[in-house]
Amino acid sequence: MHEYQSPPPAEATMRVPRPMMPPAPPGATLRLPRPFPRTAGPRPIRPRLVWVLLSWALFAVLLIAGVGGFAGSLFSALGDAAPATVFSAGQSVNVTLDPADRPAIYAAVDQPTDVRCRLGDGADPRVRLSRPAVSQTVTLNGTTWELLFEAAVPEAGVYPLACEGDGVRFGVGKQLTGAAGLLAGGAVALLALPTIGFLAALIVTIVVLARRSAARRRRA
Repeated sequence: MHEYQSPPPAEATMRVPRPMMPPAPPGATLRLPRPFPRTAGPRPIRPRLVWVLLSWALFAVLLIAGVGGFAGSLFSALGDAAPATVFSAGQSVNVTLDPADRPAIYAAVDQPTDVRCRLGDGADPRVRLSRPAVSQTVTLNGTTWELLFEAAVPEAGVYPLACEGDGVRFGVGKQLTGAAGLLAGGAVALLALPTIGFLAALIVTIVVLARRSAARRRRA
């Protein structure tokens, strides 16, 4: 006895035709959609004003540097001229003097008094003390030193020095004229750096404003 088996279902496929666009009439033009137009704002006017700000900021920096350089040279000159060797009245000390340093004798005193100083042993007339032509004072660390004598020596060496004066402290330093190079360098820095910065800032400002004005006229 045979068992009846049903045949598998048949698979059927059917292709559906795509919808066709109706043919364009003769003489018709096919129009494609236009892309969305980009809207851009106006381009900034160049050169930018930031260059003007930067140039004047540079002028301010150079001005501060010039003032700082002059102040530094002034304090350095005062510190270089202030007495390095200090002794009391009635003492005799040996000091190292160099004619290139333009050595000088200073005194710190609270009231007028008579003072006397002797440099060397008297054997060499080239070793002598002379009164300064111009009054000079140096204030350092709260002490005011007044220039008493200019020391003249023929060559660098060690010389004996003795001074007398009631209630006077004496010191061996340098003349302020010996520090003229430091002061001159500070003065050059004070004048040159701000001048260069100002001229540069002025030129940049004029050029930037002129070009911006020309750019506005071309845009108009």
